[in-house]
Amino acid sequence: MDNHGNGDTATPCGLPGRSTSGLTPTGPYDWSLTRRQLCGLTTAVPRVTTVDAVTVIATESLSKRYPRVTALDRLSVDVGPGVTGLVGANGAGKSTLIKILLGLSPATEGRAEVLGLDVATKGGDIRERVGYMPEHDCLPPDVSATEFVVHMARMSGLPPTAARERTADTLRHVGLYEERYRPIGGYSTGMKQRVKLAQALVHDPQLVFLDEPTNGLDPVGRDDMLGLIRRVHTDFGISVLVTSHLLGELERTCDHVVVVDGGKLLRSSSTRDFTQTTTTLAIEVTDTDAHPDGTRAVRDALHARGVTAHDGSGLPGAGRVLLLSAEGEQTYDLVRDVVADLGLGLVRMEQRRHHIAEVFKDSDEQRKEAVGHGG
Repeated sequence: MDNHGNGDTATPCGLPGRSTSGLTPTGPYDWSLTRRQLCGLTTAVPRVTTVDAVTVIATESLSKRYPRVTALDRLSVDVGPGVTGLVGANGAGKSTLIKILLGLSPATEGRAEVLGLDVATKGGDIRERVGYMPEHDCLPPDVSATEFVVHMARMSGLPPTAARERTADTLRHVGLYEERYRPIGGYSTGMKQRVKLAQALVHDPQLVFLDEPTNGLDPVGRDDMLGLIRRVHTDFGISVLVTSHLLGELERTCDHVVVVDGGKLLRSSSTRDFTQTTTTLAIEVTDTDAHPDGTRAVRDALHARGVTAHDGSGLPGAGRVLLLSAEGEQTYDLVRDVVADLGLGLVRMEQRRHHIAEVFKDSDEQRKEAVGHGG
């Protein structure tokens, strides 16, 4: 293995590991030997405990510039405990941010802290407390999952017996216990993703960074992985920062969402705020022989009564849905009467919720409007 300086030792995934001996805690974090249960195993391991409601990640005017591109542009954001989604298109700056937060890449300007530690000066200490699941395939094909995860546990400072025991239970947690002795090279994409998740969890971190963990997975595998990610926090109390360019994943999995585009912060708020109920009414109806296109028939009938409705099919999960402004109870009565008069079946009539995708849509519209006005 190559040395990275200051006692750091390279791991197979490129993340330096360090011994946990001789550490001195700073700030609100206490370094101690704690009996912690993970996947049914209770073992005394080095552990960082935090005060309640502490900020897990904080950045201030954080920028990363390369000769021909700006990957991050004055990003300021605070992230608390829980499951936080970092969403943006490919090239938005998500992976760059993670590398800076791990202390593996210096920022051009600004500052950032992870678990109260400055990324510019405490990168090694941060990596002792954080698990990292990289996006790219970095697994050695000729070793078993057990051998690899045990190695990563040892690199993180666990003694041999604890490393073997925690490896077995962590692989059970991610659903690879029965396959743990097979060479990784024979694994499917989904199984390899689970190995990467296991090595990020095996040393009982306070926080894990998961970079595009559902890449290459089919819908069933994606749902399974999202369930595992959610359980990392709900079952074991480990905070999670997960990156994705698939917006629907984050709506279902995360407590908080940070949206970045072109290295800039678009919005940071709770998932509940993103998907809050609006005054827009969503209507879906059936078709009949008399009205083969029931949606259009309802729209025309509402228009004849002075109510404008528009097609919502361009929005995520909307299908053939009509959207109109709900001015009050009379709007519900009007829709009911129109549908009944046409002899259609009413599939649903509900106040719709925002989707995270609309943040990007609104941002694009504002950008085009600014350009149109010379802004």
